[in-house]
Formats: sequence, structure tokens, C-alpha cells
Amino acid sequence: MSDADPPTPAAGPLADILVVDLTRALSGPHAAMLLGDLGARVIKVEAAAGDDTRAWGPPWAETAAGADGPRDSTYFLSANRNKESIVLDLKDADDHALLVRLIERADVLLENFRAGVMDRLGLGAEALHALNPGLVVGSITGFGHDGPEGQRGGYDQIAQGEGGLMSITGVDAPTKMGVPIADLLAGLHLAYGVAAALHERGRTGRGRVVRTSLLAGAVGVHAFQGTRWTVAGEVPGLSGSHHPAIAPYGPFTTGEGTIQVAAASEGLWRRFAEVLGLDPDEPRFATNTDRVGHRDELVVAAEAALAAHPAEHWLERLHAAGVPVGRLRSIDEVYSWEQTLSQGLLLQVDHPAFGRLSLPGSALRFDEQPYSGGREHHRPPPLLDEHGAAIRAWLDDD
Repeated sequence: MSDADPPTPAAGPLADILVVDLTRALSGPHAAMLLGDLGARVIKVEAAAGDDTRAWGPPWAETAAGADGPRDSTYFLSANRNKESIVLDLKDADDHALLVRLIERADVLLENFRAGVMDRLGLGAEALHALNPGLVVGSITGFGHDGPEGQRGGYDQIAQGEGGLMSITGVDAPTKMGVPIADLLAGLHLAYGVAAALHERGRTGRGRVVRTSLLAGAVGVHAFQGTRWTVAGEVPGLSGSHHPAIAPYGPFTTGEGTIQVAAASEGLWRRFAEVLGLDPDEPRFATNTDRVGHRDELVVAAEAALAAHPAEHWLERLHAAGVPVGRLRSIDEVYSWEQTLSQGLLLQVDHPAFGRLSLPGSALRFDEQPYSGGREHHRPPPLLDEHGAAIRAWLDDD
């Protein structure tokens, strides 16, 4: 980037990278935000109506004028920090030409259109690399850019079901995750794929196309549930809140409140049993295989012992014995927890319309820096076209 000073550690490891973000909704914007958290300059290109998620409320962030003033959904705010916004109509010749000028200067272009849309805009992979041979192109689709169903649109709920995640989640019926996990995983995969391609470009001088999909994001985290089928020929079912292959490993009701226990070894099982006054060698529970086979009976026996005292008593006792144990926290409790705050997982930004905002932070920290993400100072999510004039002026002056 010709207009940037030499990067400093506080500016982030990607501080010399320019990203043109053509994505909307969640998967692509999440990927772009992750790159922005690492210091990249991210220019978000929006249609005149703005990213769809700006209207995905309530709840809203708004000014004192309420619905009569500027407002954005809290959904939009969750995926668009550390970005600039410019409005372009990609079917308009002048705006298309301005996008081309951005692409010529960019290091990365991200898009999550349906397969074929970029080609129809004259911006397929060959055309992009003709404009900028070093450009890394990141693409997210619903089910892959090719294959028999590559033209399908991508929606998280559909991908969670088609990708098998709902079939192993829940107790009485297949259940979707409480967050759009297929979207978020696709964004995460794209961000690390782009980072790898940027590293490779340092050797080759050329960019490449990095592709993923909501389906790939879902299937890519099957882990041991996948190998239960691919190796053992066993079709996993609903796993509820207890681990399907380890016991005791899950939530337990106490005399007041619920705790979670993760006794993932024989040693931990024996410590857990000792604290509760259970016989660790009782035939139904002597090995992990026995305990998994008699999980319901183990839960009944454990909860009968746990009923004698409230959750806090058992949290203290089990922790002292070295047994992994924890609370079930609500979202508000997570963000007021001292440990969460100590990790920089709550960011404070000053928004030009909505004032001081608290946002969930980056999951990364570097060296001994106390803040999350690669950059010390985070930008608030932009207003629609907030930076349009400045970006145009920068292009004209460059």
C-alpha cells in the first residue's frame, strides 16, 4: 500500500495488505473482519441499500432519533469492524471502473457471490489476474464452486442440515447451533487460506484463488464424528450435551445449579468418584467403555451425590482435586467475567453515530500485547458509504 507508513507491531502483521471486500451477509464479512483484525486495510464495497445484515434487526444500534436517525443491526456490527465502506453499483460503468482501480492496487479480493456471478461481471479469476497478477482471490460459495450442486445458494441453516451438523446436535430432535456456525467456519477457513496464499506470494510473486464453502466449513469440523462413519462404519446420532465417547463428560445437576465435568482419563475419573463418594471400580463404571455403556446410570448415581450441595461447593471441591469443572454461563455473564476481559475479548470502539460500543474481540493475541487481534486500535463498523469520498480521493491522488 503506497499510502501507508512502515508497519509497526501495534499496527498488526497484515498492516501492509489492502483487502477489497465484495462480500455480504456473514461468511465473507467475517473473513474480511479477521484480516482487518490482523491490521489489513479492508475496503468494504456495498450496494446502495447496504449489506443485507444492516437491516437484520432488531436489536438495533441507533441514535437518540431512533428509527428516524441512522441505525444498523447489532448483527451487522458483529462482523464488520476494522473496515471502510464505499457504495458502488457494479453494473454502472463508472463504478465498475472504480472497482477495477481498487483491484489493481489490492493484495486480496474477497467475494461470496453464487458461482458464475464474478464471470458475468467480467471479473473472473483470469480477468482478475490479468489486472493484478499478485492478487489473492478468496471465494466462498454455499456448496462449492463446482460439482453437481455448485449453483445452489448458500444459507447457514441449510448448510448445517445438509452438512450433517444438525444430525449430531440436540437431544430429542436435530438442532441447529445457536450461532451460524457454517458461515463462521467458512469465513475462518477463508481467512487462513488467504493468509497462506499471501505467504506463498512472497516466494512466487503471483496470487492464487482460495475457495471454500459453507458445506466445506461444516464437513471440515466433523472430527471424530466423521471417522466414526468413515473408519468404523457407525452412523453418529444426536449426542446431546454429554460426550459420545467419554464419561463422565458433560453437565450434571447439583443441589442448586448445574456444573460441567470433563473427566477425560482414568485418573480424572477416579478423582471425580472420590470427591463424590462413588466406587471407581464398581463394575458398571470401572473403565471408560463401561461408563459410556452405562452413561445414564452414571449420571443418576453422580447427581444423587451432587444433590447434597449447591454448585459452588462442588466447583470448589472438584477444582481442588484437579478435575476439570466449570459453570454454565449466559452470554451476559461471559462478557462480565474477569477472565474474558483479561484476554481482550471485549473491544471498545467509538462509532461516529452510535457513540461508545462494546464488541466481541478477536480470538488471537500476539507476544505479550494485552489486546486481542494484531492491531492495538480497532475501527468501529462503518456507516454505509462513510469512506466513499475519501477512497475516491485516495485513488485520484495515488
